[in-house]
Amino acid sequence: MNRTRTPFRRAPLGASLILPMLAVASPALADRAPAPPPVGSVAWDIVSDLTTQVGQRLAGSEAEARARAFAVERLKTLGFRNVAVEPFTIRGYVRGTDRARLTAPVPQALAITALGYSGTTPDAGIEGDVVYFPTLDALKAAPLESLAGKIAFVDHAMRANQDGSGYGPYGDVRRHGPTLAAQRGAIGVVIRSAGTDWHRNPHTGATDWDAGTKPIPAGAVSNPDADLVARLARGGKPLRLTLSLTGKTVDGLPSGNVIGDLPGRDPSLPPILVACHLDSWDLGTGAIDDGAGCAIVTAAALRAQEGGVPLRTIRVLWAGSEELGGFGGQAYAAKHAEPHALAMESDFGADRVWRVETRFAPADKALADKVVAALDPLGIVAQPGEPEGGTDVVFTIMKQKLAVISLGQDGTRYFDLHHTPDDTLDKIDPELLAQNVTAWTATLKVVANEAGPISPVP
Repeated sequence: MNRTRTPFRRAPLGASLILPMLAVASPALADRAPAPPPVGSVAWDIVSDLTTQVGQRLAGSEAEARARAFAVERLKTLGFRNVAVEPFTIRGYVRGTDRARLTAPVPQALAITALGYSGTTPDAGIEGDVVYFPTLDALKAAPLESLAGKIAFVDHAMRANQDGSGYGPYGDVRRHGPTLAAQRGAIGVVIRSAGTDWHRNPHTGATDWDAGTKPIPAGAVSNPDADLVARLARGGKPLRLTLSLTGKTVDGLPSGNVIGDLPGRDPSLPPILVACHLDSWDLGTGAIDDGAGCAIVTAAALRAQEGGVPLRTIRVLWAGSEELGGFGGQAYAAKHAEPHALAMESDFGADRVWRVETRFAPADKALADKVVAALDPLGIVAQPGEPEGGTDVVFTIMKQKLAVISLGQDGTRYFDLHHTPDDTLDKIDPELLAQNVTAWTATLKVVANEAGPISPVP
C-alpha cells in the first residue's frame, strides 16, 4: 500500500505558450514545423486551465458543455485543424443528496457517495438491517430473495500495485454487486469503495444493471468506514443502516466529442488516433482522470512536429461521457468509418511511464521494434501483452482491427485518487507529466513517420 504521500512541486505560473497555426498549404510550407514549446508547458497549461476554468465535468452536465467549448478554443489556439464538436445524447446521472448512517449497534455517520445509475431513495431515505458480505463471491452464493427488505454491504480487498490490475476484479464489486444484491431482494446496497487509499473519501463510479433488474439505491463508502462496518460485523451484533441517495438517472442529456487534426504531409496515409476523455466525475476536478491524459496526448502531438511535419496526420480525440459507459468512444467509432492506422489512449493519470506494450501485425514487427528502440533511452521497458487501447479508442480498434500501442504509467497511487474528491491538480507532478509527454512524443515521431502500410491486426 502507498500510504505515505510525497510532496509534489508545482509548476510556476505564467502565460501559456501559443503555437502558430500549422501551415499545410503547400509541401514546402508543410515541411516547416512550428518551434515546439518546452516539454510539459503546453501539457501543464491544459490540465491546469481545464481543472481551474471548468473544474468537474460530469457527463451530460452544463459543465461538460463548457469543457467542450474550452477544448475547441484551446485546440484552435494551439494550431489544430478541422477542430469540431461531434454531439450525441446519453443516458446520464444527476447527483442528489448522498447520506448514510449506522443506527445499530452504535450510531455512526458514514462518508458515502452514490454510484452512477444508482436507484433513488425517497427524500426521507430508507432504513434496513444490514447483511455483510466479505467478498463479491459471498454475495453471489447467497440464495435468491435472501435479502428481501435488507441492505447488502459488500466488502473486498483491493490493494495498490504498479500496473493497476486489481481494478479489474475488485472493481467488479461496484460494477456488478448492486445488480446481484437487487436480484436477491435487497432494498439497497453499499460497497467498500474501489480504491486503495486510507483517506475518508468515498470513490464513485458507474454501476451496471442487468436487463430486467430494477435499480436499487447503491452507494460506496470510504475505506475507513468500510473497515468500521467490517469490525462491527465481526462483533456479531445486528447492523442497521439509514440510506439517502436522491440522485436520478436521466435520458437524453447532451454530450459530445471534440476532435482536432495536425495534418501530415501525405493525406493519403491513414491517420494516427490519440485519445483521452474530457468528462470527469463530480467529486473532484478531474485532474488525473482524465485532464492529464488530454494534456499529454495534445502536447505530444504538437511536439511530434519538431524537426518537420510528420507524414501522417495525427488526430486528437477528447472524448465525452467515458465515465458513464464509454459513450464518446462508441460515437466516434460509429461516425468515423474512414481508415485509421493505429490508436493510442492516455487515461491512467500522470505518473511515470515505465513500460510499453504493442499489438502489431507480424508484417509490422520492424515498426514495433522501432517504437521499443525509441523508448529504450528513456528507461521504458517493453513487456509482452495484448493492449486493448482503452475505452475511448477500443470501439474503433475493434471495428477496424487497428494496431495498438500502450504506454503504461505507474499506477501505484492512482486508485488512491481515482473518482474521489482528491482528484485535483496538486496531485500532478509537473516533471512526471513532462516525462509522459516525452514518451508519447518519441512514440508518435516513429509511427506518424511510417511511410508503408500499417497492417490491420486480426
